Parts: sequence; structure tokens; C-alpha cells
Amino acid sequence: MRINCENTGKRFHRDWIFRNINFEFKPNHAYAITGPNGSGKSTFLQVLAGALISSSGKLTYYLNDTSLAEDQVFRHISIAAPYLELIEEMTLTELMQFHRRFKPFLPGLTIKEIIAITGLSEASGKQIRYFSSGMKQRAKLALAIFSNSDCLLLDEPCSNFDEAGYQLYHELISTYGKNRLIIVSSNDEKEYAFCSSVISILDYK
Repeated sequence: MRINCENTGKRFHRDWIFRNINFEFKPNHAYAITGPNGSGKSTFLQVLAGALISSSGKLTYYLNDTSLAEDQVFRHISIAAPYLELIEEMTLTELMQFHRRFKPFLPGLTIKEIIAITGLSEASGKQIRYFSSGMKQRAKLALAIFSNSDCLLLDEPCSNFDEAGYQLYHELISTYGKNRLIIVSSNDEKEYAFCSSVISILDYK
């Protein structure tokens, strides 16, 4: 997937969060969006995901150099973020089964295998409400990374992780992030060390 930003901006009331972003996110590349807390990097990621509408400019999404219709973009993008809630009444297995109905997982992997790779096998039958914050973050990453999508948007992907969680994250990216566009929003260099390009949201104020 390729995403082209033309004079893209977002404001709330009279305050511009960012503006005049002219940038092309190329396929098979990894990008980091950096900036201090509250600077707007998460807002930019939500605009890229289509969860928020830009206030100015234009966003165009391409797949194999063919532009995608707006109502089809969501099929090709997966996002993981601390503020996205999971359905806590479901067990992890039920959540995976529900998610798969809307967005298939990468071919060749079963739900049981995905749960095992993520290190959550013992919790597969447990309701999400009883998960620790770190376990919930593993589940969010699994839903995003193992979805058969062309673009991964990762907002503070290692929130609530210990060192084992960081290691798992980098293993998942290394193994399953190939041939995809990856955009990471973070101010923690350990979360975006693999990114080839770093963009500061402060440059677009």
C-alpha cells in the first residue's frame, strides 16, 4: 500500500494539531512518527487510519498503483493502539473468531497458532476482562499484525510491556512485517528502531 498526503491537516475548533503535511508513505517501508506527548502524532495516525477526517488537504491510498475507494481502505489497514478497546466479555479465542469475520488473518495460520505465537495460550479461554494490561496489549498487537492487511499502523505498540513484551514485538515485526507498509507513532526509540524514516510531527505545526 502507498499513502499520499497532500497538504493534510487536522484541527479541533481553531487549534491546528498539524497542517501542510506533504508526504508519501511508500510500500514495503517502515516509518516512525515522533513527538512529545500531546503533540498530535496519535491524531495523525488516526487520520491515516480513517478514524478521523482531515480538516484540510487530501489523502489518497493506492494498492498496486491503483487508487482505493474510500469505503475500501479499511480492508487494507490494521491498527493497534492503547486507546482502542477490546470486547472484554469475550474470551481471547472468541475475540479472534469474531475479528476474523471482518478481516481475515494471514494465510497458513490458525487462531490457536496465533495465540501460541503471542504467548497467550494459557489465557485462550479466559475473558479479556481478566487480562492484565500487558496481555491486552499482546492481544491488540496480534489482531493487527496477524490480520491479512497491507498497512500496519502501530500507536505506542509496547505500552504496558516488560522486556519480554518488547522482544515479542520485535520478533513479530521481523517475521510478519515484511512486504508491508508500517507506520509507528511513538516517542520511544525502542519501538521504532527498525524504521528507516523518522518524521517529527513538530515540523508540521
